[in-house]
Order: sequence, then C-alpha cells, then structure tokens
Amino acid sequence: MAIIITDECINCGACEPECPNTAIYEGADDWRYADGTSLKGKVVLPNGKEVDADETQKPISDEVYYIAPDKCTECMGFHEEPQCAAVCPVDCCVPDEDVVETEEELLGKQRFMHPED
Repeated sequence: MAIIITDECINCGACEPECPNTAIYEGADDWRYADGTSLKGKVVLPNGKEVDADETQKPISDEVYYIAPDKCTECMGFHEEPQCAAVCPVDCCVPDEDVVETEEELLGKQRFMHPED
C-alpha cells in the first residue's frame, strides 16, 4: 500500500527529505520518475505502465505536499517503517486504501528504482 498525505498537511516539509525514493513533492511542484532513482528514458514500470522517466509529470496536489504513488515503497528495502509517517508532526502520512500493494510488490518496486542498492 502506498502512503498518501492528507489535506491535514501543514506544509512543514519534514517528510520530503526523509523519502529514500524522492517520491514526496511540495504542492504544485512537478515531479519525475527519474528524480532520486536510477530510472532514465523510456521504462516499463513494475505495474506495466510505460513512461519516460525524464518527462515532467503534473502535480498530484496543488495545496499540500504529496506522494507520487508509483514511486512510494513505504520505505521497504530502506527502513523498518515509512519515514514520512515517522516524522510527520500532524500524522497526515497514512496508508492509501486505493493503492494496495504486497510487501513483495513494494520490494520489487524498490529494486526496480534502485538496482544498485
């Protein structure tokens, strides 16, 4: 399951530097699959979606920090728990019930984005 940032976010920014996948972005900021990963050029994601990792993607939120779900691994392969949730002062980093993934899927996504780790 990916993590989402709810509308209760106070935009403190504590979560952004903690993400090992660079999946967290400030509201209204564009994002890329290549940011903070080994992905470059045309790739097929583990979910089968074909993307250009270097292409700019539209923000998921304009108001608060947000997490790109295709990049979120709940910190699997890096930490014991999602670091965004661990540092959030208002507990607004919560599991996304709409993006359910197994531990195996999350670890596969982590290895895909960071094959050298």
